[in-house]
Amino acid sequence: MNLSITKLCEKYMVSADTIRYYEKINLLPSIPRDNSGRRYYDDGMQKWIEMILCLRNSGVPIKVLQEYVNMIKKGDKTLKARQLLLSEQEKILIQKQNDLQTSINRLHHKINLYKTGEIKQHKNYFEEYQIAKDLKNS
Repeated sequence: MNLSITKLCEKYMVSADTIRYYEKINLLPSIPRDNSGRRYYDDGMQKWIEMILCLRNSGVPIKVLQEYVNMIKKGDKTLKARQLLLSEQEKILIQKQNDLQTSINRLHHKINLYKTGEIKQHKNYFEEYQIAKDLKNS
């Protein structure tokens, strides 16, 4: 079923500006237009947009998405390269997840220091939390 940009945006809960931006930066193939010049989105284009939105919502940066889309346009000869690109993005996200969990754990510990009254002991949390090690790894 063909959708107007308005209906497409309602379906995917995204703004028309976002769709037009994706088109402008070549994340979308050429979008067909009707006799009046209005864009319409057929089933194939909707699946393409779903893929882009899914990857964006998975934390894949625009630059990486552009590279990925360019590979798709080259066909099946890029299947392995696409898999490697997505695997690398997964590694980056896992590292971010680990970093975030470390931050949550530290904050949880700090909150507990307030709850128990241990905060008044004036410990060196910079050393306890190994902040210097994290700064070296950034």
